[in-house]
Amino acid sequence: MFHKTSIVASRARASRRGALGKGCIIGAGVAGALVFVLVIFAAICAGKYNGFVAGKERVAQEWAKIDNQYKRRYDLIPNLVETVKGAANFEKSTLEAVTDARASVGRAQLPEKLPTDPQQLQAYIQAQQQLSGALSRLFAVAENYPQLKSSQNFLSLQDQIEGTENRIAVARNDYIEAVRSFNTSIETFPGNIIAGMFNFTRIPQLETPAEEKKNPKVEFNFENKK
Repeated sequence: MFHKTSIVASRARASRRGALGKGCIIGAGVAGALVFVLVIFAAICAGKYNGFVAGKERVAQEWAKIDNQYKRRYDLIPNLVETVKGAANFEKSTLEAVTDARASVGRAQLPEKLPTDPQQLQAYIQAQQQLSGALSRLFAVAENYPQLKSSQNFLSLQDQIEGTENRIAVARNDYIEAVRSFNTSIETFPGNIIAGMFNFTRIPQLETPAEEKKNPKVEFNFENKK
């Protein structure tokens, strides 16, 4: 009787050990699967995060290109105005429009780094567009002044400003594409979740005037250059 009881007890203990062993194996499998999922998630997070950082840096670089060209044009204007003043009876209102537009640009300066305020960005761009319009008007009026058309200093400034305008148009398009790509990356799944975790937000988009979309090359219609 005692022998039979011992056998039964031994089998029971073996059964419990087997159950515990199976439970440990299953638990280890679940833990392993969970670790695997966490590793994959961490890898996705790291990849997305690095992509967001690279995308934002690209936007910043494209903005710097625009801003540098705007500043170059801004610095060329005083010399242009002084040169035009030398032409007898040049339209005072046209010169004043250029001077005033340049002053508006100076008042609307953005922070050195990437612009993040949509209203501030819009005001800055509008000021720059007004300056472009004033310059276009000045060069159109200059067609009526042979003294300017024969001035090498004036022609050189005209060439530099026209080239700057064209580079601005190209840089603006590159910036718009960079912003579009970045904003899309943080708004689509699973990027939107990861972007929220690390506080990546939309970058204000830059609107390109319809005429620049059709033809980014800027011409001031200055003919008969020498």
